[in-house]
Amino acid sequence: MHSQALNLKNKIQATRANLLTHPVYTQIKDLAGLQNFAQYHVFAVWDFMSLLKSLQINLTSVSLPWLPVGSANTRYLINEIVLGEESDVDEQGNRISHFELYMSAMRQMGANASLIETLVESLMSGITIEEAIRVSSIPDQVKQFLQFTFDIAQHAPLHVKAAVFTFGREDLIPDMFTQILNEVYTEHPDKVSIFKYYIERHIEVDGGHHSHLALEMVAELCGNDSIKWEEATQASIQSLEMRVKLWDAIIQ
Repeated sequence: MHSQALNLKNKIQATRANLLTHPVYTQIKDLAGLQNFAQYHVFAVWDFMSLLKSLQINLTSVSLPWLPVGSANTRYLINEIVLGEESDVDEQGNRISHFELYMSAMRQMGANASLIETLVESLMSGITIEEAIRVSSIPDQVKQFLQFTFDIAQHAPLHVKAAVFTFGREDLIPDMFTQILNEVYTEHPDKVSIFKYYIERHIEVDGGHHSHLALEMVAELCGNDSIKWEEATQASIQSLEMRVKLWDAIIQ
């Protein structure tokens, strides 16, 4: 691993540890607890896609006429991640984005999807993301979480975007959560099978192969610039702190 990347990971470890031991996980004891978790966690699944697409827009050519942008290695890295996130497979092998897969899991388990659906519908009507968040009835902590993400996606320099994408969204699924999920699945296999598949797929793809690709992307964008690495570190810590706010909203 790039020495600067290792240094960054060490600096964010304490904040990341706080997330992995957050009391939100103790609230998920049964199907009802999982339903409550999902109706807010879905916002992290959704805005992750927007952060990813922001990187693709900046790191590859998505306009006409096509022109080469940046390094071919970075283009490959981001395009491969987009391919997996935007067009993965569901449990039957059908192509689906991770967000749509999550929504399918919510419908199966009977989770309340009205908050995320209303936000998406507002955006489809043509209003800005800032206005859609402002008028939404989602909790303030979730609004702050989303506002941070879209501020990064729309205004931050590339190396900061890449760092938030990579380190601010690192695998945050502790073993305790997986154990609880398995117990809920045992009791309600017909309600939780898609969500269980989503989590397993997330760990396999996002927490494995994609995390390595994303790490390479950050290392390439920051290079040997110590200022960029420090900016990347501070943004990653702030992103994890914003995830704490999201988790706090779930246990209110």
